[in-house]
Parts: sequence; structure tokens; C-alpha cells
Amino acid sequence: MSIAFTPDPRLYPFQSRWFDSSQGRMHYLDEGDGPPILLYHGNPTWSFLYRNIVIALRDRFRCIAPDYLGFGLSDRPAAFGYTIEEHARVVGEFVDHLGLDGYLTMGQDWGGPISMAVAVQRAERVRGVILGNTWFWPTSEFTTKMFSRVMSSPPLQYAILQRNFFVERLVPAGTAHRPSDAVMAHYRAVQPNPDARRGVAEMPKQILAAGPLLARLAREVPDKLGTKPALFVWGMKDFAFRPGPNIPRMRAAFPDHVVVELPHAKHFIQEDAPDQIAAAIVERYG
Repeated sequence: MSIAFTPDPRLYPFQSRWFDSSQGRMHYLDEGDGPPILLYHGNPTWSFLYRNIVIALRDRFRCIAPDYLGFGLSDRPAAFGYTIEEHARVVGEFVDHLGLDGYLTMGQDWGGPISMAVAVQRAERVRGVILGNTWFWPTSEFTTKMFSRVMSSPPLQYAILQRNFFVERLVPAGTAHRPSDAVMAHYRAVQPNPDARRGVAEMPKQILAAGPLLARLAREVPDKLGTKPALFVWGMKDFAFRPGPNIPRMRAAFPDHVVVELPHAKHFIQEDAPDQIAAAIVERYG
């Protein structure tokens, strides 16, 4: 299944590019020149989430933002399982296809575990690590476990698939100010029907189901990437990834780190504080 949607060039002024992975056709943007930075989105977003950061950085960096299979303008292959391990495998193919070396990797939400799963397999090619409002270890928080179980239940799976619950409810709840109608239309348009939303519906299940992968990342990220210069950009009003339990664990994994607190930002930091994030990246790596 493919997605028939053309983004508004006033909001998404980029050339669409395509990569034929082993599992389906992946959409991505590739803008600018300079050191490469690979931008990983989460659920239920897509490369559109990074639009303002890409505009701010593309004069200094080569900004690459893929849409995972099941998200954005990428295919929805029927035989794909949409697990985090599968996403990481496909994005790994993409990174190898582009021949990226000396690249920065940035992940938010599920982009954290996916980016780290790709990076630990290519540690010698990673220049630095940027993480924001994310994690890469098995969850021990009761509320997070309950979120996974509730969102995996039949009533909530129905809401996600049939009513586009993640886009309609969690995107507005996860931003400091409700996105404009035009922005919301871009999140809705790429998840137009239940078949298109299978990737979105799988991700909350993966909070618990991906436990073995997350346990491996908890060991391998400090071992293989812990010497990389890191930048943590954190929305301090996030309801999902509270700074108190998460930033100390990030600090411990990456001794050479800088923390930039985004005091008014919630979960979707790229919507709430793109200029602050771009400025922090330039100051740390530019």
C-alpha cells in the first residue's frame, strides 16, 4: 500500500526521495551540504516533524530524514511486522545504501531506540549522538507499562486503527500549543485509513514486546557509543518521558554530554522548540 499525498511546499519545501528497501519503498528527504545528520521520528509522526529543524540546519549540515515503513509517505507492506527490530533493520539498509560516514544521529520518541539499534551496528561511522524525549532500555515505570497494555487492548487498538487516535489525541496533547489546522492535516493525511495505521498501532505494543532488543541496547549503547559526544535536548513538560527519571540515565551512558533543557516544550520537541534544537546542534557540532 502506498500513500497518495503531496505535502504543501509552503510547509514542507523539500524534494521527496525514495529508497527501495528489501521490505518496501521508503520515503526520505535529503537536504543541504556538509556533515550528515540523520533524523529519526517517532510515533505517529514522520519526516514532516523535522521540517523546521531541517530548514534551520541545511545551510550547515546534510539533513536526512526517513519515514519508516508504515509512516509518512513510505509504503505499508502487507507482510511487514512493524516491530522496532524490523524498522531498525530497514533503516540500517538505508544508511548503508547512502554510504553515510561520520554522521550525527538524532532520535526522539521511538527514534531513540531505532537510531541506537542502527548506530551500535555502525559505531565507527557515527560522529555524535543527539537524543531527546526518548529512551533505549526496558521500561521499569508502572505508568509506561500500563500505557503499553492499555494501548494494546482491543478497544484502544480499535481507536488507533479506526479513529486515528494517536494523531487526533496524542499529537495535540504532546505539544505546548495545539498545531495549526494545516499542520494537523499533514499528520492526518499520511494515516488516511485503518490499513495505513498498522505501524502506528504496533508501536505501543512494542514498549513491552521489544524488551529483548531494549535490554541489548541498554548494554551495547554505553559500550559501543558511550565515548561519542552527545547532546540531549529535552522537553521539560513531557508527560511521557519525564526528565527526572530519564536524563540521569542518558548522562550515565554518555559521559561527554551536553544537556539543553527546553522549559516550555512537551513531547514533540521538534514542533515546540525547533529553533532552540537547531541552535544547540550548531553549537555542539557545527
